[in-house]
Amino acid sequence: MKNPVLIYDSAKSDYVKDNLMALFEGKVQESVALKPGDVLSLPSGAELILYLNDALLKEILQMGFEKSWVFGLLPHPGLIHGRKQFGISDDLNEAIHDIMSATKSQPMDLMYCNEHIVLNMVLLGETTSITSGGFYANKRFARFSSFFNVVRKIGSLQSKPFTLVYRDKDKKPLQTSALGMVAVQHGKNSLLSRKILDDSVVNDGMLHLIVLSPRSVSELLNFLFKSFFNRNPFQIVAGYIKTRWIKIENKSGVEFTIDGNLLSSKEVILSIQSRAISFFPGRHLKMSNDLISPKESFRTRELPVGETRSELISRKLPWIRHASTEEFKDLLTVLRENATTSSSYLTLMVLSTLLATLGLFANSTPVVIGAMILAPLMAPIISLSMGILRQDRKLSFDSLMTIAYGLLPAFFCAYVLTLVTPLNTANSEILARVKPNLLDLGVAVVSGIAGAYAHAREEVAKTLAGVAIAVALVPPLAVSGIGLGWGDFSVFSGAFLLLLTNLAGIVLAGAVTFLLLGFSAFKLARRGIFLVFIFVALLSLPLGFGFSRMVKEHKIITALDGWEAEGTMLREVKINRMDPLVISLKIVSDKPIYEEELDDIKNLIEKRLGRDVELEITVGIRR
Repeated sequence: MKNPVLIYDSAKSDYVKDNLMALFEGKVQESVALKPGDVLSLPSGAELILYLNDALLKEILQMGFEKSWVFGLLPHPGLIHGRKQFGISDDLNEAIHDIMSATKSQPMDLMYCNEHIVLNMVLLGETTSITSGGFYANKRFARFSSFFNVVRKIGSLQSKPFTLVYRDKDKKPLQTSALGMVAVQHGKNSLLSRKILDDSVVNDGMLHLIVLSPRSVSELLNFLFKSFFNRNPFQIVAGYIKTRWIKIENKSGVEFTIDGNLLSSKEVILSIQSRAISFFPGRHLKMSNDLISPKESFRTRELPVGETRSELISRKLPWIRHASTEEFKDLLTVLRENATTSSSYLTLMVLSTLLATLGLFANSTPVVIGAMILAPLMAPIISLSMGILRQDRKLSFDSLMTIAYGLLPAFFCAYVLTLVTPLNTANSEILARVKPNLLDLGVAVVSGIAGAYAHAREEVAKTLAGVAIAVALVPPLAVSGIGLGWGDFSVFSGAFLLLLTNLAGIVLAGAVTFLLLGFSAFKLARRGIFLVFIFVALLSLPLGFGFSRMVKEHKIITALDGWEAEGTMLREVKINRMDPLVISLKIVSDKPIYEEELDDIKNLIEKRLGRDVELEITVGIRR
C-alpha cells in the first residue's frame, strides 16, 4: 500500500494524533476524521486505512463498493464483528505491518441481510438468545454464564414455522420448523462457524445458513453441552445450506439480529454480493486467489417437515424426542410382522435349542454361541415391548403367543434330547446357568436396549441385537429342559428363573428404550412399564439373594486362595455349599502332610473365616 489515506473515528481523534499517526512513520498521505452520516469525497480506487468501529465501517464499505476503494483495517476497540470478519490481528503493530507490507489487494464478497451489510453473522429466532451474550465467546466464563441463562428458559422453548425460499424457482420452497438459524459468510469469521465450516473462504461467492432444529430438550441440552466444550454440536440438530441467495419467511414475524442489532420482520433475505470490495486481508483470514464457483449445497433431509413439523410448532419443545409419524408407522409395520408365528420361526427355535442342548452336554462354548446366533427370539420380544409401551393389546397378545409357541416346542425338544442322552452330570456350561443373579439381569437389560435401538434405527445392524438377546434366553431354556429331563428340580428351577428374569428384563428395557426414542407419550406408557417393572422387581428378589451369595463366595475364595498356612499353600479353592459351608481346595506342600497337620490347617481356616467349615482336601507335593 502506497500513500494511503487514514480514515478514523472522530471520537478517537486525540488517540490518533498522539499515538497512532507516529506508528506509520510518515507513510500516510493524509488523515480524515469520520462521523456517522459523513460522506467522503475521495477519488475512485483510493487506498484507505480504516480505524473505525463496526457501525462506521458499514457506512464506508457501502460507499467504497460504489467507488471501488481499497481497504485495510486496524483493530479499533469498537471493531468487534469486523475484526472477526476480516481476520484482523488484535495487535495494532501487527495489523499496520500487514497493511503496509501488502503488495496486492484481494477481492472480497459482502453479505447482505434485508439490504443491510453483515460483518459477522445473522441470528434468527431463539438462536439469538442461545448464541448471543458470549455463548460462543473464546472465554470459558462467558460461555458458562450463557449456558445457564439458556438452561433457565429451556422449558419454554418452542419451534417456529419457517419457509425457506430458494433462488432457483424450480426448487420447491421448504416448509420446516426450527428454534432459529445462524447465517455466516465464511468459516473463519466466528467461533461458531469454525466448528462446522472448514472449506469456505471469504471470496467464494457463498453464504452459509445453519438451521438449529432439535426435536427435544434432551437434544438441545446435548447441543449446549457440546458447544460449551467447543465441540461440533450441529451434527445432530441442524440443517445446512450453502447458497448465494435465500429468503426465510415467517408469517407472524421473527426477531433477528445483524451483528448484535435486534430487528424484526416477516421476511429475511440473505444474499451475497460477489467480490464487492477490494481489501488488504488480515493475517487470520482465509482467502482464495482463484476465481472459484463452488456449487450450492442443501443438506435439509433431517429438518422436520409434514406432520413432524406440525407437532413441533403446536407445543413446547418436548423433553424427550417424539418419533415422527412416518418413523412410527414404518416401525409398527415391522413389529406387527415380527409378532406373527411362522414355520421358519418355529424351525429355527427348535434347531437352535437342540444345538444349544448338545453344546451344553459337550461343555462346548463355541457350539452354544452358534445356537445363540441361530435363535430368532429377538423379533417377537421387541414387538412385545412396543405392545406393552403403547397399550396395544393385539400386538402384545400376538407377541406373547409367538414367544410361547417358540419356547414350548423348543423346551420339549431339550427335554426329549436329555432323556435319550446317557449323560447326567452337570458341567461348567450347565452350572453357569443354574445360579442366576443380578448380573444376569444386567445382561438382559443391555440386550433389550440393543434390540429396541436396532429396530428404531435402520442404520444399526439388527443381527447384532439378535445375538445379544439370544445370549440371554436360549441357553437357560435348554438348561431348564435338561433339568426336567434329569428330574433335578434345582437345575430346572434355577435355569427357568433365569429364563423368566431375562425375558422380563429385555421387555422392560426395550419398552423404556422405545419411550426414550419418542415412540410413545409417557402418560400412555406408564401403566404397562409399571406392571413389567413390578414383575421384574419380584423376580429380582431371588436374584438378589443369588448375587449376595456370589459376593460371599468371592470373599471366601479371595481370603483362602494363595494363603500360606502351616508351611503349605492353598490353591484351587471352590465353594461347594454355603450352609453348612463346604469348601474344596488343594493343599500344596514340600513334604507329606499328616492328619494332625490337616486338622491344624482346618482350625486356621475356621479362625480366618470366623465360622465352621467342612473341607474336601486334595494334597499336592511339590518336588
